[in-house]
Amino acid sequence: MALSRIMCRWPLKRGVVRLFAGLLASCLVMGWAAEPGTAVPQAGDGIYALLRRNGFEPTHQEIEAFLQLNQSRLGPGNTLLLSRKYLLPPAEGTPEAEQAATGSRTRHAIFGPKYEWVERKDNRLAKGVFYLVSGHGGPDPGAIGSRDGHPLMEDEYAYDITLRLARVLLEHGATVHVIIQDPDDGIRDDPFLKPDSHETTYPKQTIPRNQMKRLRQRADAVNELYEKRSSAGLYHRVIVIHVDSRAEDNRVDVFFYHHEASKLGKRLAGNIRDTFEVNYRRHQPDRGYRGSVSTRGLFMLNATVPPAVFIELGNIRNPRNQYRFIDPENRQALAEWIAEGVLVDYGESLRK
Repeated sequence: MALSRIMCRWPLKRGVVRLFAGLLASCLVMGWAAEPGTAVPQAGDGIYALLRRNGFEPTHQEIEAFLQLNQSRLGPGNTLLLSRKYLLPPAEGTPEAEQAATGSRTRHAIFGPKYEWVERKDNRLAKGVFYLVSGHGGPDPGAIGSRDGHPLMEDEYAYDITLRLARVLLEHGATVHVIIQDPDDGIRDDPFLKPDSHETTYPKQTIPRNQMKRLRQRADAVNELYEKRSSAGLYHRVIVIHVDSRAEDNRVDVFFYHHEASKLGKRLAGNIRDTFEVNYRRHQPDRGYRGSVSTRGLFMLNATVPPAVFIELGNIRNPRNQYRFIDPENRQALAEWIAEGVLVDYGESLRK
């Protein structure tokens, strides 16, 4: 089942770093390494005024780029703070902007030191905006399994696979928002992922103990991000990743839920499911695949505005399913197969 992992090995030069900081699409709201031009707002400045005063005739794309580069620096309602310096995106048509195409590398600290540099392979998801939500986190570990004396916590494995998926989507030119974040973990290659409760909800909200408040908080985070970038022509999708808990002898394949009224959510779930079936035939031809697609009235499907798919990766208590989680190459394969299904669905959306 394992697929090869993608590694970035070539060194980064200082001059190249500056070119990539203003990457217009394909950006995760975390950890840029580059130091592009900066500007300090004057009293009364909004984003539009700040950009105009610094030589821009602001387009929607430039405002999007500014928001992505400066999320952690903005005040409530994306207001500018007089005490802050703000990063400026490269103007359209400049060499810097052109460098933010295939072959560019950007740093995303959320992935951890080993995987933080991401090279864009292509622009196949250039109009894709993804909201990735890993299950549980904070005070709620989710489903719990055990193997060889080690606890297996749903939130840790769902988060690791979510980060791997985010990285693959970025490689294809997507814009990616990771809704549940842990500043300490990054992508990990250990079989047994150490549990903690450091996770927060974007941008840095403490995760509540109350289940309904937790769900509402992450749905609100998705919807608020969507409202800022809901322009026509973009492909917005929510992907929620969970690990199930059933009787130990119940081995299950990856399965999918969508909102009963969402044709786009159903199509996405079906395309990812079909991609898994193809990959199982390729890598384990004698095993078969029985993953299903169905509707379910889950909060994250009901409360998020963009089309959504809810993915259950397997039974964390089943010894056979556990190999799917404890083997880091299998976790990478899960992420890459989900991304393959997304690429299929994205292609279908362009043909409509």
